[in-house]
Amino acid sequence: MADMHHPERAKQPQDDSAPSLTESEVLAELFELFNASTPSQPNSSLDAIIQPRNSPAHTCSETSASSTADPDLAQVFQHSADSILENSDSLSPDHSFAELQKLLFNFDQAQLNQLKHRLEEPEQRAADVGQVLRQAILLQSMETEQYNLFVAAMMPTVEQAIQESVQNDEQVIADAIFPIVGPATRKAIATALESTIQRLDQLLEQSLSPSALQWKLESLRTGKSFAEVVLLRTLLFRVEQVFLIHRSTSLLLQHVVAPSVAAQDPALVSAMLQAITDFVQDSFTVQAGDRLETLRFGDLTIWIEQSPQAILAGVLRGQAPVELRVVFRQAIERIHRDLGLALVAFQGDSSPFTAARPHLEACFQTEYKASEHKKGRPYFWALAACVTLGLGIWGYQDWQARHRWTAYLKQMGAEPGIVINSAEKRWGKFFISGLRDPLAIDPATQLSINGINPNSVISQWQPYLSLHPQLMEARAKQILQPPATVSIAVNEAGVLSAIGSAPLNWIEETRTLVRAIPGITQFKNEVAIAELQALGDSRSRIEAQILLFEENTTNLLTHSQTLDALVKEIQTLTQLTALLHRQVRIQIIGRTTPRGTVAQNVLLSQERANAILEILVAKGVQPANLVAIGIGASQPLSNPQIPSDQLNRSVTFKVLFTETSIPRTGSP
Repeated sequence: MADMHHPERAKQPQDDSAPSLTESEVLAELFELFNASTPSQPNSSLDAIIQPRNSPAHTCSETSASSTADPDLAQVFQHSADSILENSDSLSPDHSFAELQKLLFNFDQAQLNQLKHRLEEPEQRAADVGQVLRQAILLQSMETEQYNLFVAAMMPTVEQAIQESVQNDEQVIADAIFPIVGPATRKAIATALESTIQRLDQLLEQSLSPSALQWKLESLRTGKSFAEVVLLRTLLFRVEQVFLIHRSTSLLLQHVVAPSVAAQDPALVSAMLQAITDFVQDSFTVQAGDRLETLRFGDLTIWIEQSPQAILAGVLRGQAPVELRVVFRQAIERIHRDLGLALVAFQGDSSPFTAARPHLEACFQTEYKASEHKKGRPYFWALAACVTLGLGIWGYQDWQARHRWTAYLKQMGAEPGIVINSAEKRWGKFFISGLRDPLAIDPATQLSINGINPNSVISQWQPYLSLHPQLMEARAKQILQPPATVSIAVNEAGVLSAIGSAPLNWIEETRTLVRAIPGITQFKNEVAIAELQALGDSRSRIEAQILLFEENTTNLLTHSQTLDALVKEIQTLTQLTALLHRQVRIQIIGRTTPRGTVAQNVLLSQERANAILEILVAKGVQPANLVAIGIGASQPLSNPQIPSDQLNRSVTFKVLFTETSIPRTGSP
């Protein structure tokens, strides 16, 4: 840090003969270090600390220094200064700073670099944050109140993320919940059917049976509601409330109430049970280990089961069988098994015992009197159950069929070339009518794909021509029949574009046929004539031929196979030029080396050119397309692979076309 304030000192090389630091220089270093590490400290306090011990300011007033600086901090700095002064003769400035750094802050540069690297490394920082986040969530889950706050804080973010995911792509959520939708739907239907049958059974029995008439008369006579009378006459027993009480403190741990049962203050009930227990134990002689097991109040009964740490009390209505006590005992045994440690460590917080609610709710049992009418009419109820089940299955299948039909209509409406005018369902049949382009997909084939029986659909489709770009492109390909080297596309404005290469006759026919395609407003022809490319290739091959001769003669050194290939190439070139309505002229250019006179060289080169012309004509080339020219040594050739003397004893070719009557390749 001292080097940061004095860069010129950091740049000086280390010298063993350099003078040692003086006391004032060491104290100046200490002053700069303190300012750099604690910028919030006032300078006046620092001055009081770093003044030399023999200075006037140091000896004038102890109280003044103590009032402006921390005595402990002064002692640390004084001790650091003394240590540096004692070793100033043997330590360089950098070593003095390192020693001072260790004395003041008790760390070295390696630790600082390691900490800096850990903070600046993204992957390590992400791993540290992930570990801390997992531990934080785990600790929050152990504290119910804090965890609820954590859940409340995270809930808006999670809900917003789910909402945005559904808006972006609802199929993602649909695919995620698909495995549970089917089982949940089937379970819900089965539960609904069972509940419907039970309600129907109870409704018929309670409304049409002779007993129901008697209960209605009793309701009118006593003033009680009909439901209350039915409950009293048909109920054998029902568990209405269950209490879990801590045995040593008599505090209520959990309380559950059956549906449609009005409950009082559970704390008062638990206090009442403890008061009754204490009264019996204090007022009567009881043996050690005796416990309160049953209390009865009219048609209400309280059964009590006790364990070493808890008491389970159940409020019953009616005459319950003794087997119900087994259910109570099993419930308190399971509670002790799962929450035994929490019962022992209970200090008034009942939140951990929320986990006991499922065990307490398992004690809710209800039993009604068997109906005599049911025994006499088994076939009727079996028939009713079958009818209800059949109606449920039919309803589900009908809903599924309507869902598939809706999906089918949505798909057809999005297809190009399909226009739906009407769609409805009558007498178990689906009717659909509209317009269909001949190039559009067949709606009948899509029925089976969507899981719809084709026999249940009556379709009426009228043909029409759609101007959708996709169908216009398909129609253009069907009419124009482009070769594989041509690509066709149609945009929204009806512009047909053709790119690639094709024969001239196809290009000329396309200019005529494209006007007959409905919806095409413009034709952009960017197709190159294939014959032109072939013509250029043939021209290049002919001009690349070099026929070599012996020195001072017209005797060829070239093999006859080369001449045959040349003749075939010239004939191909002639055919292409005729197809493209062009004229071709092939110059046969004779050359010689510059060893003879100019006149001799021109004469010899002309003889060589004439010799090649005669050979080509003899092999079937039209003489009208050939012209022999001797140029002597005026235009020498160069080729690094052939010696110059041999290369210029040769005949080459130059292909010329007339540029009139060249067909255009642009738009018509």
